[in-house]
Amino acid sequence: MNDTSSPSRLTVRPATIAWALLMIATAIGWWFGETAQGGSGDVRLAIAGVLVTAFAKVWLVGFQFMELRGAPRLLRHAFDAWVVIACAALIIICLR
Repeated sequence: MNDTSSPSRLTVRPATIAWALLMIATAIGWWFGETAQGGSGDVRLAIAGVLVTAFAKVWLVGFQFMELRGAPRLLRHAFDAWVVIACAALIIICLR
């Protein structure tokens, strides 16, 4: 009897991988925030770390859950540029 309703091996969906990466990035951002509050590290580095982590999450959500991976190339590049420029601008503003 051939049962085709159950897969023979475990397949991981891209959304599950994205979710796991978002959870890891959340933990990293939390760690940077705790480092800044505890006074055990450089606050400026912690601010930059939190911002970079947050914008990495923004990019991942846009790419995976807002379907930008299948969008026209111009739209993808515009989104990528916005993420980089906005993150860099906020880092520059916060670290001045």
